[in-house]
Amino acid sequence: MTATVAEEKAAAGSEVIDAARSRGASPEELAQLAITWAQEQFGDRLGLLSSMGDEALVHLSARTAPGIDVVFLDTGYHFAETIGTRDAYAAAEDINLLSITPVQTVAEQDAEFGERLYERDPNKCCAMRKVEPLNRALAGYDCWISGMRQEDAATRADIGVIEFDAKRDKVKVNPLAEWDSEQLDSYIETNHVMLNPLRQLGFVSIGCEPCTQAVAPGEDPRSGRWSGTNKIECGLHE
Repeated sequence: MTATVAEEKAAAGSEVIDAARSRGASPEELAQLAITWAQEQFGDRLGLLSSMGDEALVHLSARTAPGIDVVFLDTGYHFAETIGTRDAYAAAEDINLLSITPVQTVAEQDAEFGERLYERDPNKCCAMRKVEPLNRALAGYDCWISGMRQEDAATRADIGVIEFDAKRDKVKVNPLAEWDSEQLDSYIETNHVMLNPLRQLGFVSIGCEPCTQAVAPGEDPRSGRWSGTNKIECGLHE
């Protein structure tokens, strides 16, 4: 099977990262290199996906690639604090914030499928309010950036800094893939990164309000998402 252009680009980018790693580049240097490489390769065909729960990534990207498109999926179920963080970043950082909404409003979805679909069929709810809007938004890009880290969950343990998104035939960049919690906290403290206020209330992994809970210190960061179910991913990265 012949490799696609995106697959070849991803392989080339991964080689760039591997070479820098072999020279002793730090996780932060690798992250900056990945963003710079993506901007040079794709220009305005590059977009960053953020739920404003990956504030360090938005901060780093705004400084590494000023004016970068930041795609925010406005599901209609976000915490007020998350919307406030989105608006604050749009005002304070050199980014082009794009809020993407689902085809249906929450009221329209409730009318067709019943209220609290997120309780009865969270996969369907995520598909309509997150996955479809993302796929629609990504139609305008050849490469997208996410805040995924290997430490987040077992399902993400093998992600690369630059990889091929076969499902969408696009290049995917995970600048923070190799950052551990200590590295992340250090970057936030050193650079005075503006955080979602929910952090102060014990929210580690932040998603939609009905499906997100605070977690106790030392608990799995993803345990606060879809608590009480076997669901651990929303489908954006699957």
